Amino acid sequence: MTRLLTDTLRTHAVYADLSDAGLIAVQGADAVTFLQGQLTNDVRKLAQQRAQYSGLCSPKGRLIASFLLWQQGDTIYLQMPEELQAFLLKRLSMYVLRSKVQLSDARALWRRIGVAGAQASAVIEELTGCVLAEDMAVTQSGAVSVMRLSADRYQITLPVAEGDGVLARLAGQAEPIDSTQWQWLEIQAGIPTILAATQDQFVPQMVNFDLTHSVDFQKGCYTGQEIVARTQYLGKLKRRMYRVHADTPMSAADEIYSPEMEGQASGMVVNAQPSPTGGWDALAVVQISSAQSQPLRVKAAEGALLTLGELPYSLTSI
Repeated sequence: MTRLLTDTLRTHAVYADLSDAGLIAVQGADAVTFLQGQLTNDVRKLAQQRAQYSGLCSPKGRLIASFLLWQQGDTIYLQMPEELQAFLLKRLSMYVLRSKVQLSDARALWRRIGVAGAQASAVIEELTGCVLAEDMAVTQSGAVSVMRLSADRYQITLPVAEGDGVLARLAGQAEPIDSTQWQWLEIQAGIPTILAATQDQFVPQMVNFDLTHSVDFQKGCYTGQEIVARTQYLGKLKRRMYRVHADTPMSAADEIYSPEMEGQASGMVVNAQPSPTGGWDALAVVQISSAQSQPLRVKAAEGALLTLGELPYSLTSI
């Protein structure tokens, strides 16, 4: 790109091929019931043409995966980092038992393209004819599915055979970015991505699932639900996820330190990407008291200084 990504986003649109992300198809008469007993969100609401963020917890109530879900026809799709694809297929298959459910790797069937920026909605309408008025709304146009993740972030899912043609059309209306830059946009949106390095580290509320409508406390039982509910209703949450910036590289699972913890880690990086304006941006789970008192440093007690940034949703419920 000839301009800074931040400048382009303010006035134009960008697009990214997201087909390297993992994708699992869940089909069968018991698909909804099966997923309802595993995931943090209410899978039944997918039928209302709504996408959702959700997660899979261990029996300890800690997230071992996070993903984007949507329904197309009779199939529910789970999109997650490619590095967790094989793990999740194996993990979910353990719980199928006698349920009428089929799980499969769907990456070879569907091209996924992200579109973002001030002109994203206009590009989506021109490209697909779809207008979505609400966040997480989903609509289909033939075999093409369109999701509005936020007012300026969309995802298109279409058959692989149609992908090159759509990308060629997009090239005339938006500027290309790579999947790493798309992940930076997810960080700006405050959407966490659980990776192999951070599995079993966070209860959903620590990564703000309760603030991003990624966990439903009324849906009933699922793996780890008792601990998640206890955290919500009985315990006082001591850690929250913040957006942070450092001048040096950061990676998932890097530890964060604060003077008040006297050498003990005060938090952990969830996921991080290079910032287009320099340095690195990240989402990090940090002790609330440490975030309030500061300073925060990454990797060591005398490591690089972290600065807190704003999220697009409020943390006032803490």
